[in-house]
Amino acid sequence: MLSTLKQYTSINKTLLNLVTVEFFVQLVNVLFIAILPLYMKSEGYSDAEYAHFTSYRYFGMLALALFLGMYIKGRKILPLIYVSAFCVPFFALLIIVGVHIHSTPLLLISHLLWGTAYTFIQIPILPYIMRNAPADQQTRAITFNFATWSLATIIGSLLVAVFNGINPEIFTERNLLFVISFLSFAGVYFAMKMDKNEHVPKIKEKRTNLKKYDWVIIMKALVPTAIIATGAGFTIPFMSLFFSNVHNMSTATFSTLNMLTAITVTIVAIYIPRIKDKYGYHKAIPTTQSFAIVALIIMATTQYYSHYSFAITIAAIFYLCRQPLMSAAVPMTSEITMKYVGENNREMVSALTSAIWSGTAYFAAVGFGILRHLDVEYVNIFWITSGMYSIGVMLYVMLIRDYNVREKAGLIG
Repeated sequence: MLSTLKQYTSINKTLLNLVTVEFFVQLVNVLFIAILPLYMKSEGYSDAEYAHFTSYRYFGMLALALFLGMYIKGRKILPLIYVSAFCVPFFALLIIVGVHIHSTPLLLISHLLWGTAYTFIQIPILPYIMRNAPADQQTRAITFNFATWSLATIIGSLLVAVFNGINPEIFTERNLLFVISFLSFAGVYFAMKMDKNEHVPKIKEKRTNLKKYDWVIIMKALVPTAIIATGAGFTIPFMSLFFSNVHNMSTATFSTLNMLTAITVTIVAIYIPRIKDKYGYHKAIPTTQSFAIVALIIMATTQYYSHYSFAITIAAIFYLCRQPLMSAAVPMTSEITMKYVGENNREMVSALTSAIWSGTAYFAAVGFGILRHLDVEYVNIFWITSGMYSIGVMLYVMLIRDYNVREKAGLIG
C-alpha cells in the first residue's frame, strides 16, 4: 500500500492545491447531505419539503452548466475556483440561517446560489486536470480528486463524532453545520496558492458555435451517465433519512457509518489506477457497478423486515459495501469519457455531465418529494435506482466496446 501511495506524491503542487480546494468544498457538500435533512427534520420540515428546497440547489447547477462549459473553453479556470472556494461555504451559512428562522425565500435563494457556486468548481476541474496534468499523472490526479469526497466524509464524520462526544447539547445539527461551513473557508487559502500560469488551449472558432462539437460522440458518452445519475438522484441525498426513518439510526451513528464507508472508499480509490491497469475498463467498470447494485438491493430490502433487530446491521453492512463498489468506477468512467470525446469536446462534456447530474438530481429530488408525499416506501424508491443503475451499466459496456474500436482505429489519442 505504501508503494501505491508514493505514486501520488509525484502529482505537482498546483494540482495538489486544487484537490485541497475541492476537499473543502466537498466537506460542506457531504456534511450537508448527511446532516441538513436531519436538522430540517428537527425544525419541523417534512421529507417532501427538504426535497423541494434541495431541488433548487440542483436547479442552480443545471441552469449554469451549458453556459459555463462554453465560457471556460479557451479561458483561464482559476478565477472560477476562487469564487467557488469562497461562495460555497458562504451560501451554506445562509442555508443554515434560513432553516433556523424558517424563511422560505432565503432557503430557496441560498440553495439556488449554493448550486451555482458549486458548479464553478465541478465543471472546470476535470478540464483543468486534463489541460495541466502530464499524461502519466492524469489517472492519479483524477483519482485523487475523486477521493476528496470520501476524505471529506472521513474528516467531517470524525469532527461530528468528536463534537458530539464533547457535548451533544451544544453541538447540535445546526451548530455542527455552522462549524463545518466556517472551516471550509480554508479552501480560499489553497486556491490562492495555485500556480497562476495555467495552460489554456487556443480556440479557432467562436465558443458559441455549437456546430463545431462532435455531438454523436458526446451523446454516446453521456447517455450512460444520464441513466445512472437519474437513479442516484433518488438515493444519495436521502440515505440519512432512510436510516433515520426506517431503522431509527441516530445522527451520530449515521456519521460514524458514513466515516467507515468513506474509509473503504478511500482505500479502494488508492488502488483504482492499478485496478484499471490490471483489468482494463471493460472488466473493472461493469463488475464493480454490478456488485454495487446487488448491495443496494440487499440494503433497501431490509425495510421489509426492519422490525427485526438485525435488519439495521444488514442495512449498514451493505451500505458499507455499496458505496466503494459504485464509487470505484467513477474515476474510470470519467477518464474514459474524457478520452473518448477528445480534446475539442472536453469542456462541453464536463459542462453537460454536470448539467446531467444536476438536472437529474433536480427532477429526482422533486420526484422523491412527490413519492414520499404519497407515502411510497423507501424500498420501492430504491428499486427505481437499482433498475436505472442496471440500464446504465449495460450502456457503459457498449461505450467501452466502442472506445476500444475507436482506439484501435487510431481515432483516440
